[in-house]
Amino acid sequence: MKKKLGSKIKEIRKLRNLTQEQLSELILIEPASLCAIENGRAFPSLVTLERLAKALEVEPVRFFEFREEKTIDEKRSSIVENINKLSDNQIENLYDYLKIFIS
Repeated sequence: MKKKLGSKIKEIRKLRNLTQEQLSELILIEPASLCAIENGRAFPSLVTLERLAKALEVEPVRFFEFREEKTIDEKRSSIVENINKLSDNQIENLYDYLKIFIS
């Protein structure tokens, strides 16, 4: 989780054309601390997360929007595994949803 969070912060920082030094100054932490966060070696405090969000002009939840890194076959397999765990009623509901979704 720390690595994914750090990567997301770094990605957004670069989109805003900010250096680590510039961003660390804006959020009142040492550049080495920001480096540790971005490299997944440290987890930011809630205060730091709020400051990061404000400085990068994003909602804090954006830092936790990670891309799915599964292949189509892995996704298919996961779907089948999860379907096999559903109750009969849940399968009926899923079936009805899929009919609407696919139509």
